Amino acid sequence: MLISPYGGGLVNLMVPPEAVDELKVHAGRLPSLQLTERSVCDLELLATGGFSPLDRFMGRDDYRRVLEEMRLADGSVFPVPLTLPVKSGPAVRLDHDVALRDTKNELLAVMTIEEIYEWDRAEAARKVFGTLDSRHPLVAEMHRWGRHNISGRLRVVQLPRHYDFQELRLTPAQTRARLEALGYGNVVAFQTRNPLHRVHEELTKRAVREVDGVLLLHPVVGMTKPGDVDHYTRVRTYKAMAQRYYAPDRILLALLPLAMRLAGPREALWHALIRRNYGANHLIVGRDHASPGVDSTGKAFYGAYAAQELVERFRVELGVGMVPFQELVYLPEEDRYEELSRVPAQLRTASISGTQVRDEYLNNGKALPAWFTRPEVAEILTEAYPPRHRQGICIWFTGLSGSGKSTTAEVLTVELLAHGRHVTVLDGDVVRTHLSQGLTFSREDRDINIRRIGFVAAEIVRHGGTVVCAAVSPYRATRNDVRNMVGKDHFLEVFVDTPLEVCESRDAKGLYAKARRGEITGFTGIDDPYEPPLNPEITLDTQLNTAEENAGRVLDLLVQRGFVRTQWGGGQEKR
Repeated sequence: MLISPYGGGLVNLMVPPEAVDELKVHAGRLPSLQLTERSVCDLELLATGGFSPLDRFMGRDDYRRVLEEMRLADGSVFPVPLTLPVKSGPAVRLDHDVALRDTKNELLAVMTIEEIYEWDRAEAARKVFGTLDSRHPLVAEMHRWGRHNISGRLRVVQLPRHYDFQELRLTPAQTRARLEALGYGNVVAFQTRNPLHRVHEELTKRAVREVDGVLLLHPVVGMTKPGDVDHYTRVRTYKAMAQRYYAPDRILLALLPLAMRLAGPREALWHALIRRNYGANHLIVGRDHASPGVDSTGKAFYGAYAAQELVERFRVELGVGMVPFQELVYLPEEDRYEELSRVPAQLRTASISGTQVRDEYLNNGKALPAWFTRPEVAEILTEAYPPRHRQGICIWFTGLSGSGKSTTAEVLTVELLAHGRHVTVLDGDVVRTHLSQGLTFSREDRDINIRRIGFVAAEIVRHGGTVVCAAVSPYRATRNDVRNMVGKDHFLEVFVDTPLEVCESRDAKGLYAKARRGEITGFTGIDDPYEPPLNPEITLDTQLNTAEENAGRVLDLLVQRGFVRTQWGGGQEKR
């Protein structure tokens, strides 16, 4: 039997209104921790009961059992670690209060620190994500998390401020009340990181009919997969669809401020638990649900149906039924969608993948067909996606000092300008002078420097600019972290593969010689490792090819991917 979708008893960590002012005064005297965007999302769902029965960031016992068994210490199902990692400092003291603030220094909560414990990044990556590959966004991100987790009682002063779609930002209690008012005994939840197309519409309507219930359209608007369509655009498509193409008493659109982990099967089970707290007793689980895609070798991180199998395994205990996302195709002759497995072999079908939507239609200014998406959605997406040659792109040169990165980047910059792209150059040495002055060459400071470059590059790309970065960037995880900041579809990793002995022979600054003599320590290639990319978009050989030839190869790839135009007014420009 499935539990009632309107069960109560959920966690609420909000301080009563009459106690808020007193707690704010107390917090003003406390040391503070500034939370990351991820931890802010986590705190919001902890505070409102979205992660019930969890009422705090996990202590050691909960954390250990979740890693090993996908359960809290009390035996409750909870498949994903929910921790607050910190770096040691004066704010982190056992049995003391600490103020938790967001990135704008707004007070959100006060924690009484009851536990401080170490955690192991590699162990967490293996057991939660099943991989150490830094192409997994969370594996790369964890390298900048603190080495200790803290836990303790939380008193929440206020939830994070959201100024967008406020009418849709419903807490679990508000969502359950709205669902109960609709009067149906069953609720099927659905999330997609994509805009809502006709196939999603058909799938969700079939699921609602199957359970004779109501649809909880519950998109994630916290942190999703890097490179996903921004939530502002997605929510506009959901609103248009909900208002015009669903029976009003059969749908509730609400937003979920979740920071996804992209943990595949574990994440899918987590999504089921969260939706139970919001009032659903069914969840549509897609093929390769909550996956970050493929690893450094091009292999999928998770099995296509592993998520569906895990959610189904916990169906009874969790009280959430699994509705599989069937592969539907369009039948042009019959003007309808049907499950692929039920379509006779001789019947003509039509389908469009997410990659085709972006690359063949939106990026080329081509209208999406009416059978694939509703006109309102097509219009919203057309506004959000300029042609590919007007979208942002980051070209990231990496390699040893003296490999030829800066020279090749300089030639490429001139070529890009000549082809009509406005270019910003972020050279490692120049950035250290103007943006990272005072940083040392320790591993931690190098990571900080590269992430600063990555942050600036991501902002330039977000606004449609072209940015050329040339930095040693020796650590694979940090480069992949930058890839995730920028978005993988707008990031070109260029590996300048020049042997160490050749770089040393070009050593105009004498840095290698000083490193060999021990006058410089931690020098990449001498006493600090360089981790070459496992699967860069392009690899350059500066021994066999000139800087001009290598720049030409990169330019050709940009042309091939549509980021650079070579044709104007019907004429083809030859390079």
